[in-house]
Amino acid sequence: MGQITLKAVRKSFGEVHVIPGVDLEIADGEFVVFVGPSGCGKSTLLRLIAGLEDTSAGQIMIDGKDATALPPARRGLAMVFQSYALYPHMTVRKNIAFPLKMAGLSEAEQAKKVDAAAAVLNLTAYLDRRPGQLSGGQRQRVAIGRAIVREPSAFLFDEPLSNLDAALRVTMRQEISELHQTLKTTMIYVTHDQVEAMTMADKIVVLNAGRIEQVGSPLDLYRAPDNLFVAGFIGSPKMNFIEGAEAARHKAHTIGIRPEHIGVGSGNWEGTVLLSEHLGSDSFIKVDVDGIGIINVRAGGELGIHHGNRIRLAPDADKIHRFDQAGKAIR
Repeated sequence: MGQITLKAVRKSFGEVHVIPGVDLEIADGEFVVFVGPSGCGKSTLLRLIAGLEDTSAGQIMIDGKDATALPPARRGLAMVFQSYALYPHMTVRKNIAFPLKMAGLSEAEQAKKVDAAAAVLNLTAYLDRRPGQLSGGQRQRVAIGRAIVREPSAFLFDEPLSNLDAALRVTMRQEISELHQTLKTTMIYVTHDQVEAMTMADKIVVLNAGRIEQVGSPLDLYRAPDNLFVAGFIGSPKMNFIEGAEAARHKAHTIGIRPEHIGVGSGNWEGTVLLSEHLGSDSFIKVDVDGIGIINVRAGGELGIHHGNRIRLAPDADKIHRFDQAGKAIR
C-alpha cells in the first residue's frame, strides 16, 4: 500500500508561508512528479511527507492512518536524495544492506534482499566494489537499492539526477521509470526539469510559490493548461504568448501557441528570421513577426531557412490557447 493524502497542509518559517495550504491525493502505485521553478516549495512538500520537516498545520495520511506526528522511521517511506550519501569505506553490498543491518535482520535475510535489489538495478557485478570505483549513475543506483531493500510503501525522490551529466540523466530517467513498472510502488519525484516530469509521471503536480497550480496527466497539462503559469512551464520549447490586437481577435487578453503548432511556408503571419538552429531532426527558428513580435517555431530538421529570410507562418487554429486578463484559461 502507498496511498498518501494531504489535507490543508501548511508550512511556515516564522512569518514566511512556504506552503500556504495544499490538498492532494496520491493513489497507491502512482508515479507523481512535483515540478516547478526553484523556490516553489516542491522539496519542502516532499520533506513534509517524509517527516523531515514538521507541518505548521494540516494533516498527512499514509494508507488511511494519520502520520502527521509520526517520526520519519515510522512512516514506511524511503527517500533518495540528490546527494548519494553513500559510505565510502563500505562495499556496495554493505551500503545497500546498511538499513537492514540497523533493523536487526539476519545476515542471510540481508544477503537475500540485497541480491534481489542488485538484480533489479543491474548492480550484481559491482557488489564488492566501493563507491569510489563506481560512476555517478551506478552510485545513484546504489542509493536507490538501499531504499528498495526497506520495501517501503512509497519512494520519495528529491531531484536525484541533478548531479549527473545530460546523457546519464536520460539513462537514469528511463531506469527509474522501468523500476516503477517492476515494483508497482508509489513514487513521488521532485524536479525542476519539466522534461523529466513529462516523460516519467502518471500525474504531475505543478507548484508555484507553495501553491498547486494544476494537477493532471502530462498530456492533460500539455493540451489544456489552466493558466499562463502552467502553459509557460509545461512544454519545450516554451509556449509563445501574444497580447494586443491578435489576442483581441480571438476574444482573449492573451493567446498562446506552442512552437510545434506553427506551420512554416504559408499563412497570415509574416516575419524575418532572427535565428535558425538546425539540430538534425528538428529546426528551432526565432522569427520577428510583423505586428506581433518574437515567435519561436519548431519545424522539421530539413528546413532550409536562415538568418534574414522572410517567411510566412500559419498557427494551427485548433491549438491556440486563450487566457483572460487574470491569466486563467478561457475554455
